[in-house]
Amino acid sequence: MNKCVAILRRVFSVALSLGFGLSLSLAVHAEVALHGELKQGGLLWGTLAAGSSAKLDGTALEVADNGVFVFGFDRDANSTATLEICSAAATCQKQVLNIAQRQYDIQRITGVPQQTVTPPASVLERIRKEGALVASARQQRLARHDFTQTFKWPVLGPITGVFGSQRVYNGSPGRPHYGLDIAAPTGTTVTAPIDGVVSLAYPDMFYSGGTLIIDHGMGVSSTFIHLSRVLVEAGQEIKQGDVIAEVGATGRATGPHLDWRMNWAGKRLDPALVIGQMPAKD
Repeated sequence: MNKCVAILRRVFSVALSLGFGLSLSLAVHAEVALHGELKQGGLLWGTLAAGSSAKLDGTALEVADNGVFVFGFDRDANSTATLEICSAAATCQKQVLNIAQRQYDIQRITGVPQQTVTPPASVLERIRKEGALVASARQQRLARHDFTQTFKWPVLGPITGVFGSQRVYNGSPGRPHYGLDIAAPTGTTVTAPIDGVVSLAYPDMFYSGGTLIIDHGMGVSSTFIHLSRVLVEAGQEIKQGDVIAEVGATGRATGPHLDWRMNWAGKRLDPALVIGQMPAKD
């Protein structure tokens, strides 16, 4: 090992936070700590020194003025990814991240109206337009970093559906489930898990019923679906704990519950990996 490489390895030593209290020593960059879980569905963020840049698998990551950057891994992410950090002086270091692979459940659900499993041609245009609205809302990249807050549960209740599971509706395999389902009676208030800005508030979509998307900045967003009521408007700034909606069973749902989903830059993330253990219900 030459002297230059040895110095770089000392300079780039850092601890990566994995989940809640676990850490792994990595050689990445001075004064960088990554927060999150290195798992499929995980969201990770950190703060870089002034003038630094970052890439994930060769793609540049957005870095805020205060050095915050964020990235995530979707349901079927590969087992490794390469994070590259470059200092203001253009000194770069790469680190291979080992992404924990997960096993997903298969759920079989009956009793769903057949027209929502195989929608008739008469509603295909509606579905297309609604899908475009959701995609547009998730493509926003506000100059915020609310995702660095500690998340709080938007509603309390039994967990009835988990991220990554694949549902078979009336015997027909559907897309994997990308949300966290929390059972609660219709009309139960839903509160904002962290701050953000409403990017979509829609009362009744074909698949998702009452739909609400909150932008947390830098491509990170939360989506809440099957709502009976949406209580906020597009463009409205939201604070953690604000009442934003009410639980329902609208769209393709077999019972009242909150389906909470998260996204980053087209990647579907698992809310359970950012929220921690559910507190006891009063």
